[in-house]
Amino acid sequence: MKHLDYHLSLPAARALHLHAQQLLGATPKRANKQDVLSCIHKMHALQIDTINVVVRSPYLVLWSRLGDYQSVWLDELLAEGKLFEYWSHEACFLPIEDYGHYRRQMLNPENLGWKFNHKWLASHRDEIQELHEHIVKTGAVRSIDFERQESQEGERKGWWGWKPEKRSLEVLFTSGKLMVARRQHFQRFYDLTERVHPTWDDALHLPESQESERHKVLSAVKALGIAKASWVADYFRMKKISNACTPETLAHQGQLIKARIQGWEQDLYVHPDHLAALELAVDNKLKSSNVRLLSPFDPVVWDRKRASELFNFDYRLECYTPAEKRQYGYFCLPILRDGKLIGRVDAKAHRQTKILEIKSLFLEQETRISATLLQDLANIFIKFGTWHQCDGIQITTAPTNAIKKQLIALCN
Repeated sequence: MKHLDYHLSLPAARALHLHAQQLLGATPKRANKQDVLSCIHKMHALQIDTINVVVRSPYLVLWSRLGDYQSVWLDELLAEGKLFEYWSHEACFLPIEDYGHYRRQMLNPENLGWKFNHKWLASHRDEIQELHEHIVKTGAVRSIDFERQESQEGERKGWWGWKPEKRSLEVLFTSGKLMVARRQHFQRFYDLTERVHPTWDDALHLPESQESERHKVLSAVKALGIAKASWVADYFRMKKISNACTPETLAHQGQLIKARIQGWEQDLYVHPDHLAALELAVDNKLKSSNVRLLSPFDPVVWDRKRASELFNFDYRLECYTPAEKRQYGYFCLPILRDGKLIGRVDAKAHRQTKILEIKSLFLEQETRISATLLQDLANIFIKFGTWHQCDGIQITTAPTNAIKKQLIALCN
């Protein structure tokens, strides 16, 4: 590949990133199940989280990119074997084609740190083997299928309050002996790996470790659109990247393209598949003109340092912060508008009353308040509420009372 000098403005680099993340243009008019699969393929990882004050994160990440779609399609793709679950950035839905690139982690789970409970395995080998044999004989199980054991004081035992069988299921899952066959009401059904992914054979299909490392580096850069070397490892939570697979090495080999953001000293890297978009970005012809609400676990913001460097947006999730110490709210959703992260909204879907509550709205200091901005916010709140099957929007707190009144009028 010919090496060229590509120099971009910061807004153009943001646009290239959003292009790769499928957040640049309009959402499809009619998304289908194949669009869901394609979306996950392009992100390479869809992080799983169970918080449900609004729809759970993986469904929200897809909505941000696809607009209205049937959330059951994600569940169906998992059950059909087109996706699998494993540890990536964190727990993620992943394209089944990438299974081999995670297999060595399964075979050597001790390198996964807290995600693999060594002590439990060492002290409960017989019980774990018993559980495995039970699944061999009876088929897929859920952790809820087992009664919870309580202590004499009635307190829940276990790692993070997990019952023993749940901890054993997770050990078998992390070590690759079990896979998640499907989910029902977001509960995992664990089954034998050979039944869930019957075409896989370690002896025939296991890639060399360096091949998998290179694949993840290239995939991370492709998913990010444009990336500093320091951003790459976090995308799949890789440990130190070997010299043979660094973005610099891969660029020297022609597998990545170098670029530079005006005013930045470091080189950045772009995947060749984004060359056409890169050239548009260099000419400032790659533009974003839409509004999206993002999950706290969206790839655009899951690396808080990257979000700060690329978007000048300081963000952290406060659901694990004591209520009295929260600055913005329990589960604040970043607001993306015209290529900028302009604020955040703490929302809650009251499913019984069918009301979407905007508990708090915060806008970045440099965001200019205008009638167009307020209309854009009202429109996205309405779309978000409709997707949650909510009939009304309630605005509890906004930057000013005047903004609150205008938004209420526009939303209802």
